[in-house]
Amino acid sequence: MKKTKILLALVVCAFLMVPMGFAKDTWEMAQSDVYKEKTGGMLGRGLINAATSPVDIFVQTVNRSKEGPALIGTMTGMAGGLACTALRAGSGIVDVALFWVPGFNGFPVARSYDNCLEESSEVAEPVQAPEVYQQSAAPVVTEAAPLVTVTETQPTPVRKHVTKKHNAYDYVKK
Repeated sequence: MKKTKILLALVVCAFLMVPMGFAKDTWEMAQSDVYKEKTGGMLGRGLINAATSPVDIFVQTVNRSKEGPALIGTMTGMAGGLACTALRAGSGIVDVALFWVPGFNGFPVARSYDNCLEESSEVAEPVQAPEVYQQSAAPVVTEAAPLVTVTETQPTPVRKHVTKKHNAYDYVKK
């Protein structure tokens, strides 16, 4: 009986989140000041982060292995992936546990699994107050300034002799 109540509560929460899921992005909704958007967004973001947190380990291990020397890249990628997994799981658990608290928008981590600490590339433009124009009796005539084009010449680049670095993958039979 207890399991059916829990399952019913999860189904009801899922149906309550569906209309909001089509309206905006989950991460935007979680940062909203509107309570009903914030609760659905935080719950959704928390469930996503908690469920997908182990993905950080694999993504960062593979990416760092490709970037640097094989062993060192693998070890640094695995360490970074474990740290980001803990951070993403912790953020997800806090979001799921405290989604109902008014005014608290959680501790968001980046959407990218490549680096959990990077800032979002989307920057919101500041909202400006609308300008109020007053009607004047006489029309105002302004003269346009002449167009001036300034060009700057770039110095010729210095060419350096580049030696090819050896890659560990060059020695592996394909």
